[in-house]
Amino acid sequence: MTPEHGERYRRIAAVLGRHGLGWFAAGLGVGRHPDEDAVDAGRPTSRSARAREVRAALEELGPTFVKLGQLLSMRRDLLPPEYVAELERLQDAAEAVPWDEVRVVLEHELGAPVDELFGAFDTVPLACASLGQAHAAVLHDGTEVVVKVRRPGVVALVDVDLDIVQDLADRAARRWRAAREHDLPGLAAEFGRSLRAELDYRREAEHAERFGAAFAGDPRIRIPAVHRSTSTSRVLTLDRMRGIKVDDLAALDAQRVDRRAVIATAIDALARMIFVDGFFHADPHPGNLFVEPDGRIALIDFGMVGRLDEAVQRRLADLFVALARGDAGECAAALTALCSGPRATGPGTLRDDVARFMRTWTGRTLGAVRMTPLLLRLMVLLRRNRLRLPPDVALLVRALLIVDDIGARLEPDFDLGAALRPYAARLVRRRSSASALLRRLLRAAADAAALGVELPEHVREALARLDADGIAVHLRADELEPLVGRIERVGDRLVVGVVTAALITGVGQLLGPVPGRDRALSRSLLDAGLGAVGVLGAYLAWSRRRR
Repeated sequence: MTPEHGERYRRIAAVLGRHGLGWFAAGLGVGRHPDEDAVDAGRPTSRSARAREVRAALEELGPTFVKLGQLLSMRRDLLPPEYVAELERLQDAAEAVPWDEVRVVLEHELGAPVDELFGAFDTVPLACASLGQAHAAVLHDGTEVVVKVRRPGVVALVDVDLDIVQDLADRAARRWRAAREHDLPGLAAEFGRSLRAELDYRREAEHAERFGAAFAGDPRIRIPAVHRSTSTSRVLTLDRMRGIKVDDLAALDAQRVDRRAVIATAIDALARMIFVDGFFHADPHPGNLFVEPDGRIALIDFGMVGRLDEAVQRRLADLFVALARGDAGECAAALTALCSGPRATGPGTLRDDVARFMRTWTGRTLGAVRMTPLLLRLMVLLRRNRLRLPPDVALLVRALLIVDDIGARLEPDFDLGAALRPYAARLVRRRSSASALLRRLLRAAADAAALGVELPEHVREALARLDADGIAVHLRADELEPLVGRIERVGDRLVVGVVTAALITGVGQLLGPVPGRDRALSRSLLDAGLGAVGVLGAYLAWSRRRR
């Protein structure tokens, strides 16, 4: 442990103690607390009071812990509402770095005096945050820009803090079952990767350019251009966006802006990011959305983004289908596939919870239900069953809640669920397309082939363990029937998958040119093979739905 780490541990223990959280520090072995009664004496008694003290402690501990609190505020699937509400109040603000220090960073990073790089540069920052600050400037060609400059020394401070956060998470996992079940060390590691990426402005530049390319042909959306000649890992120069904040209703009305058109454009952009590109702006709060005089929506601040790969999109599509059908069992299975973490309840309890959740819109279509209450109830269900969303899906939930709130401010009758329904339907149709089915068939065939290769070795290992130690299995009679049925279905699908793989291989060989082959016979065999693949593929898809 370095002297910097030791001093920081002592500082953390002192701050936690001042806010009635010394019991937490003592539980983790941080600091010295010889009198256990004294430690508990200042402990807040209510959950709301504890949440307030946690927020105050994080603010006092500085930028890394403020960022940690902001990240945790997005995890409604993990934290009770009282903590989420308090952590959402955390302000990422800081005093301005003196201009002389900012100038040293600029000239060191960009390799020239500031007046050679810019036609004008405002030494008073537009905004100051814990990791950096932003200045208005003008390039020599007259382009107005915003220059973000990373705070001197912040990387060293964050590195020490991240080491400590990871160590505390590891200690918590060793001491408390809940910390293990929620994989606190994994969450700490993910936070560390995210924060270190945020400190590198090249990442944000790449994000801005990717969004710019995605919306290059859309005249309704404006993404600021990155000026690479005056950007590095510590400095980022972007076009300056001017306009009315999207939630400034008085200013929008004074300019006779069509509010409904604004929210429709914002929803269209967000839906494209989520359902088409799989790459979305994860912090679309009103301060990052501006309405320009010509009606375009300008987006800024690309430090926080989410990614939805094909596997996650597929699981989301399964969840949408299950919700739309009102099938509690299918929805429970889709949630289990999407989430991670050991369930605190059995599958029957999860299914019952999902059934109760679905009864909240009995008699109405899913699209007629307000999005925010629906998502909040879903987060309660996940917490109850100890299911943890993937980090990017948690970011997606947060983005949807923010946009739903903005839409409700602009138009009281705004319905995010109805607005997103066509895009979700397209995602489901893509999931069920012929090309998607073929990809799933090929994956099933590959899995079946791999299982055929690996199965003998696994059987030998199992037999060796049985010979050495034996095995004790405890099953209730009522558990055997569904277990046997499940094994039979898996066996059926395995056999069909192997046969399908063989047919696909045979069809591929029939498609290849072979001298002297009877063309009419080949054509008949090809048609028969394709028909068999189609039938068996349909059976695999049907059997997967009824699992």
